[in-house]
Amino acid sequence: MTFRKIALATAALALMPSAQASEVFEQAKITAGEMLYKVECRRCHAADSSDPSYGPPLENVIGRGAGTFPDYDYSEALATSGIVWTPAALRAWMEDNTGFLPGTKMRHVGIEDRTVQDFILTYLASLSAVEKQ
Repeated sequence: MTFRKIALATAALALMPSAQASEVFEQAKITAGEMLYKVECRRCHAADSSDPSYGPPLENVIGRGAGTFPDYDYSEALATSGIVWTPAALRAWMEDNTGFLPGTKMRHVGIEDRTVQDFILTYLASLSAVEKQ
């Protein structure tokens, strides 16, 4: 699905009953977030733990303690940080991970656009059991 199709689908929401429009809009945000995730995050992180990746997978990342995914060699800074990946913590990480937690081995991300962050967070929430409950 392209961004143009997402925009057209979003415009059609005005013609739908409120509950249905809300569901369609949420799915559009997830789809947009997945597309942005693939551009910004996938080169290092898989969305599914069964898919090999350089960095730890981001499936069920919301609610997970930072540096706790099994069998990944985290930096000491991240492994001992005590951070829990909440949407707010993930937003700060996306914007400036090296400023948020000095000593991490992950390269600087720098996703400063809050709308892009929102879409990626919506997608990550769709992959996280904590957010689905």
